[in-house]
Amino acid sequence: MDIEKSLFDNLQEFFGFDTFKGDQEAIITNILNKKDTFVIMPTGGGKSICYQLPALMSEGTAIVISPLIALMKNQVDQLRAFGGNDSIAHFLNSSLNKSEITKVKQDVTDGKTKLLYVAPESLAKEENTQFLKQIKVSFVAVDEAHCISEWGHDFRPEYRKIRQVINGIGANIPIIALTATATPKVQSDIRKNLQMNDATLFKSSFNRSNLYYEVRVKKNVVKEIVKFIRANSGKTGIIYCLSRKKVEEIAEVLNINGIKALPYHAGLDAKTRADTQDKFLMEDVQVIVATIAFGMGIDKPDVRYVIHHDIPKSMEGYYQETGRAGRDGGEGYCLAFYSEKDVEKLTKFMKDKPVSEREIGTQILKEVIDYSESSVCRRKQILHYFGEQFDETGCNSMCDNCRTQKTQFDAEASLLEVLGFVKEQGDKFDDHHIINVMIGQNNQPISSYKHDTHPLFGKGRELGVNYWKSLIRQAELNNFIKKDIDHYGLLILTESGRKYLANPYAIKFILNRPMEKAEDDSGEEIAGGAGALDTELLKMLKDLRKKIAKQKSLPPFVIFQDPSLDEMCTHYPVSIDELKQIQGVGGGKASKFGAPFVETIKKYVEDNDIDRPQDMVVKSTANKSALKVSIIQNIDRKIGLDDIASSKGISYENLLKEVESIVNSGTKLNIGYFVDEMIDRDRQDEVYDYFRTAEIDSIKQALDELGEEDYTFEDIQLMRIKFMSELGN
Repeated sequence: MDIEKSLFDNLQEFFGFDTFKGDQEAIITNILNKKDTFVIMPTGGGKSICYQLPALMSEGTAIVISPLIALMKNQVDQLRAFGGNDSIAHFLNSSLNKSEITKVKQDVTDGKTKLLYVAPESLAKEENTQFLKQIKVSFVAVDEAHCISEWGHDFRPEYRKIRQVINGIGANIPIIALTATATPKVQSDIRKNLQMNDATLFKSSFNRSNLYYEVRVKKNVVKEIVKFIRANSGKTGIIYCLSRKKVEEIAEVLNINGIKALPYHAGLDAKTRADTQDKFLMEDVQVIVATIAFGMGIDKPDVRYVIHHDIPKSMEGYYQETGRAGRDGGEGYCLAFYSEKDVEKLTKFMKDKPVSEREIGTQILKEVIDYSESSVCRRKQILHYFGEQFDETGCNSMCDNCRTQKTQFDAEASLLEVLGFVKEQGDKFDDHHIINVMIGQNNQPISSYKHDTHPLFGKGRELGVNYWKSLIRQAELNNFIKKDIDHYGLLILTESGRKYLANPYAIKFILNRPMEKAEDDSGEEIAGGAGALDTELLKMLKDLRKKIAKQKSLPPFVIFQDPSLDEMCTHYPVSIDELKQIQGVGGGKASKFGAPFVETIKKYVEDNDIDRPQDMVVKSTANKSALKVSIIQNIDRKIGLDDIASSKGISYENLLKEVESIVNSGTKLNIGYFVDEMIDRDRQDEVYDYFRTAEIDSIKQALDELGEEDYTFEDIQLMRIKFMSELGN
């Protein structure tokens, strides 16, 4: 009971939360009881608190092993903001100079530091292991633990040596291993390598119900991406590409189209990468275009979309990358583009690798292909990959397949044929071989096993490859068969499959839509967000947050996260004590950052005569359309109006109408840079003088007066826009 009370007190005081999420409380209690702990928790589930809170409550310093310098810096910044002092958390890695390393070690020795983040390479250095032997280590947290396994999507050999180093530091040090993506095979590798077979396992559901999954055929992909981002103007997102060259290309195209974007890949120097990441966290950049090098563990909660320009190499990679969207529980749109050429490229990448590595890579890639081509609920497929059963009705149409009209077929007879073949042949063949048998495709493996003489050979030819792919995929999803990934993806008959053979029943499966005929679905916008809140105050608080963030050189969400601001705009806290009651605002944060927020809210409440005890529904002004917002942003960047028209896919004449509409509604636009290119100064003065004295602003009348031989209709329209903007707004 004492531990429980202490847990909640510390959670409230340090992190500002009243309740734990999921298994957090049980995990933390397990670590405080010095037991090895294995945590499998999806991105956004609150993994960090699972080791941060017990570290704060334990005697000594917790060692957190983390793979990326950027990840460490991000977490240390957050802990310092929560705790109110810089000594509470440190990182020890290659980015520090000698004096900084001395300062870190002194703080640890003095007992001021509760969490010390290290990279596995730094951990293994002799001088660091000798230092760690001299201090009290409360426990070791191995973050991104999937890096241990060759079957994980981000295998790192240095992770294999962690157990050996821990044994050298001291005896009986508890370990907590954490990962957001681990198939049953990877879980087994982690336990074995870290020698923690007796660890308590805490496995959360991999379902991220707020994420919407969509796969589109790769057609006019750049145009589709630009169109998507414009439709989501003002929201931040990440675009993943396979090559550095493509990253640079896409970033350039987005900027030309008036979208603030920066490239991020391993070919850029460390300072540029760090600056790019900071700009994204500080909301100075709307979109990051990146290779997979970006975003691992970066705690930006309000990424609203993740786009895969190229299909990813693995389902683990796809899950983790898409998991960077909507970490605050709000809207998250995951859009992937798929083509067979992408698959060919990825296959070529593997050609020069050792045989075992190539086999593993081929099996992992095949899962991505099956996922992309299948018409079954995307969420069901993702969760099945991670060993979790899911009823697709729970998807709530939060994937493109669940929103699309499906073609079903009676599968009983064909399913019995496939399961019977697997049973008869003794689990020796993969799906590709079985499909070749069913459609009568003769080749060397078929003839060598004499399957060209099998009664089923060619029996399903008229049904086609797509039919048999659909059937085998869903036989696997329904657990009638499973893949033996250790042995080339051979299909194994499960207990459920044996029962079905013994007692068959009618069953319907979904026929895959042939990819080459898939419609170009622009994607329905997913509604997200909370109920009624004061949008005017929200804007003021976001501006204030950004200003304070810049002053303190911290990302805005380190000050207060979006859900906290939303709650402030519903409950209007006007004192520090009231602010502490807001979700995500603890005592440390309230005292460190709260004063200007409370003052702003108090003044706003007084100025607008808001009755705080009641739930107020404040009407917000209508938002400008995405097109208008984009035009304004492009003009602010001094992009030529003809170029803007071209990038928007509209005529120059229609663009001028849009610009005129914006100006007439009261928005001041500085188009002087473009007018100076189009019309010389004397003629500008002449038109200006005309409009100063004209009684009406008719373009036709102006042309009659000024002479159609000297001016076009568009010239006068352009000058009228400039005139109205400068003098009327």
